[in-house]
Amino acid sequence: MGLPDIEVIFKSLAVSAITRGSSGVVALVLKDDVHAGANIYTDPALIPDDFTAYNQNQINLAYTGGVQAPTSVIVYVEPTDASDYTAAMAYLETVKFDYGAIPGIGPTDAALVATWLKALRDNKDIKSKMVLPNISSDHEGIINFATDGIVVASGTVTAKDYCSRIAGILAGNPLTMSATFQVLPEVKDVPHLSKAQFDTAVDAGQFVLMNDGEKVKIARAVNSLVTLTTNKTADFQKCKIVDIMDLEHNDIKKTYNDNYVGKVPNDYNHKCLLITAINAYLEGLEVQLLLDKGKNSVGLDVEAQTLYLQGKGIDTTGMSELDIKKANTGSSVFLNGTNRPLDAMEDLNLNLYLN
Repeated sequence: MGLPDIEVIFKSLAVSAITRGSSGVVALVLKDDVHAGANIYTDPALIPDDFTAYNQNQINLAYTGGVQAPTSVIVYVEPTDASDYTAAMAYLETVKFDYGAIPGIGPTDAALVATWLKALRDNKDIKSKMVLPNISSDHEGIINFATDGIVVASGTVTAKDYCSRIAGILAGNPLTMSATFQVLPEVKDVPHLSKAQFDTAVDAGQFVLMNDGEKVKIARAVNSLVTLTTNKTADFQKCKIVDIMDLEHNDIKKTYNDNYVGKVPNDYNHKCLLITAINAYLEGLEVQLLLDKGKNSVGLDVEAQTLYLQGKGIDTTGMSELDIKKANTGSSVFLNGTNRPLDAMEDLNLNLYLN
């Protein structure tokens, strides 16, 4: 079955993580009378000139990117008289994108889209994210862009008109960097808030822009998550951390589906080979400085296997841990482990003393 190649695949994914994570895919949903349905652009030069001026600008905003431009921009065009975004959401469920935006979206539709995106991540295992204007979603998959009164060369725009730009920045930044304090050179000014007001906004899960007196930049690259639990700690509030976790999830899921499902016997030895391959992948991400060194590993989930066996009517009271690990678990594989993505430098605490 070529099992040794599986570890090679995982290691190759780790080595290429920086390259693959240097820029992602943006999905935009627009309303227009031309180019109905799905359109995928891999170069801004390919954008048709018969879109409305507003829509052309939105695609170009997404393509402005961050450190780099997105690898591609998916544009799903709804009719101008469409009453909702149902068709677009149905399509986007079937394609891979990192960050999405719907220019001009109103609050009612934004709430519906947020609910849909949460279901994608939580119930359908699809790890995409959306940038939506002024919406308190309390979820790591929703970026709540909350800056209105954005002054650009053409005039003053609101958050709903600039979500495309934020999606492009987040998709265009490498996984080794945070978008915190990233400068938007085309923005001339934004509302001036006090430090306390910015702190309050960020703590409320708002992604906001700030004028530091010289330039306009991102205050802190956070998502809308504010309710923390043992399963979702403060790390989940950072866009950079969630991006790394999404990369891990997608890499492991795709490799497992493509190379293991239906192809590999589900005995103890082959489970160990799978574990070895995943751990090699995690070690590779440590080398790429995406994960904290020595704090990432997976193994068999003894508790879950015990519950599985008990659910099958097997008495586990006399079984050792090794017996449980080696027990037949049908087609199910139960793994758990630890994971520590690396954040970027953001908060400096420096004390200088006179001598």
